Amino acid sequence: MDQHLKHRINAGRVAVMNQVEFMHTQFARVESEWKYDNTRVTFVDVAISEKIFTELRESFPDDDYCSEESNPNGEVMVLKSSFTWLLDPVDGTNNYAIGMPFCTISLALLRDGVPVYGFLYDMARRCLIEGGPNMPLLDNGERRQVVQTPMQAQSIVCMHFPVKEKYLKILEPLLLEHRTRSLGSSAMALAYVATGFCDGIADFRIKVWDIAAGHALMAAAGGEFHFLEREVFPLTEFHVDLPPNPYYAGSKAFCRKFEELL
Repeated sequence: MDQHLKHRINAGRVAVMNQVEFMHTQFARVESEWKYDNTRVTFVDVAISEKIFTELRESFPDDDYCSEESNPNGEVMVLKSSFTWLLDPVDGTNNYAIGMPFCTISLALLRDGVPVYGFLYDMARRCLIEGGPNMPLLDNGERRQVVQTPMQAQSIVCMHFPVKEKYLKILEPLLLEHRTRSLGSSAMALAYVATGFCDGIADFRIKVWDIAAGHALMAAAGGEFHFLEREVFPLTEFHVDLPPNPYYAGSKAFCRKFEELL
């Protein structure tokens, strides 16, 4: 690992963990409002975004910084630096606001537009999940990997609702044959697939900040990640109105079964 990448990984880990106490302090207490796109936001989302980026900019002033909460609506940011930080300060804000602990801080480091490392603070289990391509996936410091066994009745599949009718027909066999989980946090669900808690995930409404960190985690865990409509990486520009990016990811067995349904 070159020093440019190593230095950023260490700094990213510290920046995320520095916000954990604040995140827990405001849990289920903070007021929220609804944004124009019908998603919930709190001042915690904005504060964590500003605090993490302020800390990272002290060491890496020339990097690009992108967050769901830090870019004005409609402003297109062309990514010019070799390194980009892509943040979802609280993924699962609905859960966070009402007191359900399935929510995360999700930070991705991109190099030339491609995720090379991901950090995800799992509030439910109070631990950090991190990793990237050609590096191990660490779940609270322990190495993990995607499920290695064939799909069976006990296999767990993650997805989120509502789902468009054209995809619901495809998903029906999975819903009838396997256990299904809808956590309310796309980033956490993808991380749980990477760590082997679940076999696979199919998600149709997520934005790039929901999955950038998880994309790196999946590579670290030896899993597969496939976009359904368009390739997202390398990412060359960012704005908060980027279109959804339907995808499926997980174990080899899950991905082959999902492709059969397609």
